[in-house]
Amino acid sequence: MAQGSLALESAMRDVAEEIDRQFDLLLPVPADPRARLYAAMRHAAIGGGKRLRPLLTFASASLFAVDPACASRAAIAVECIHVYSLIHDDLPAMDNDDLRRGKPTVHRAFDEATAILAGDCLHALAFEVLADPATHADPFVRVELVTELARAAGPVGMAGGQMMDLIAEQSSFDLATVTRCQALKTGALISWAVEAGAILGRVPPEGRTGLRGYARDIGLAFQIADDLLDAEGDEEAAGKKLRKDADAGKETFLTLLGPERARAQAGLLVDQAIAHLHAFGAEADLLRDIARYVLERDR
Repeated sequence: MAQGSLALESAMRDVAEEIDRQFDLLLPVPADPRARLYAAMRHAAIGGGKRLRPLLTFASASLFAVDPACASRAAIAVECIHVYSLIHDDLPAMDNDDLRRGKPTVHRAFDEATAILAGDCLHALAFEVLADPATHADPFVRVELVTELARAAGPVGMAGGQMMDLIAEQSSFDLATVTRCQALKTGALISWAVEAGAILGRVPPEGRTGLRGYARDIGLAFQIADDLLDAEGDEEAAGKKLRKDADAGKETFLTLLGPERARAQAGLLVDQAIAHLHAFGAEADLLRDIARYVLERDR
């Protein structure tokens, strides 16, 4: 295994432990009727998952010597949004899934109403965490983090992409529309995760161009890899049901390009993502390793 891969493995392990620790602190189960709600939130948030978005936030923040405690709060915020989206995505009205991260989905382990509320609470928690002065002493930094995450999670970001994904089950999308859908559904949160480190480091928008390009390209590469995993992967390794896109009859990068062209396109996107980091030296090696990992993962 290459040294870069060893460094990535260590970083992924450390970030996963930190995110679980933070969720454990943020979600103590109260001794009152809300206990079931907190238990459902903990079920979804603690344990399992790639923690890719928090990892990207830590990796980006390290470029600008951001206090790790501040980076941790931004990382937990984006993971709150990601986990909320998974809870709601798994509901019968959406994807109707029974398995997530190798364990029963929240509506199966608890019930639909509790799952909806657990997702709602994690959504709210993300902004509560970011707005707290502990995230950054500068209120303008906190406002920008909140504003950009709200945009990334809403109709011009993840939720808009999810709506397009639902429509895709009844419509035939061309490649440009599929690309737009996935840039919103998957790419928007990934972009925020990368840019958050620079925001915490007080880098002005014009100084974030390379990071935006990196995030855009790995977001699309990630989705192509997801399409390949859905068609060819192992459900036990993935920890979730696969072959869903084919069953739903949706157009994906895989159906439109074919497996070989899709793999080639993903490889090209990873190369482009790494090229966007040309202004950085060895301090960006973790981001480079993450880009390569996007294609190598099995879940």
